Amino acid sequence: MITAAELLTVPEVMARLKLGRSTVYDLIRSRRLVSITIGRSRRVPADAVRDFIADRIEEAA
Repeated sequence: MITAAELLTVPEVMARLKLGRSTVYDLIRSRRLVSITIGRSRRVPADAVRDFIADRIEEAA
């Protein structure tokens, strides 16, 4: 079960990936980064960030 601590805000994702806001939203829009909406807030599961990084590493190899 996912806890609230495992759901990241867009600014937290920006900090972890060292990317800008528009880039993070582009990744979400293109479905390369999984996210959910709670009310008007966008949240990204921490696992989705780890999966995104793993996919990028795999592509680069």
